[in-house]
Amino acid sequence: MKGLDTNVLVRYLVRDDKRQAEKASAYIRDAIAEGESCFINHIVLCELVWVLETAYGFSRKEIADVLEKILITKQFEIEQKDIVRQAVRDYNQGKGDLADYLIGRINHECGCDRTATFDRSLKDMPVFEILE
Repeated sequence: MKGLDTNVLVRYLVRDDKRQAEKASAYIRDAIAEGESCFINHIVLCELVWVLETAYGFSRKEIADVLEKILITKQFEIEQKDIVRQAVRDYNQGKGDLADYLIGRINHECGCDRTATFDRSLKDMPVFEILE
């Protein structure tokens, strides 16, 4: 398995730098040809969302669509894919950041009944407890 950093994934997806996009594509293509998958961890996904939002102006819906496509791409191995899938669904329907939803879902999976937060944008999520 080969790990991907955020900048490689961004170049692969956005293709805004032709040279780097080709290198990223070749790396992923070569890994697949060797029978490997490309691993994407939670931090890379959170950074990806931030970059797509701030540097490229992607909408929440566009970002959720990109994340859904990553989740179903067989060449990518996603850290705790089922939890990420739930967090992406939460992100698509809610007002919080993907990182917040991942935190809540991971904590819940680890046995926490609720995750305490001051972030009021998460008030509709049952895995969070808003501290007033």
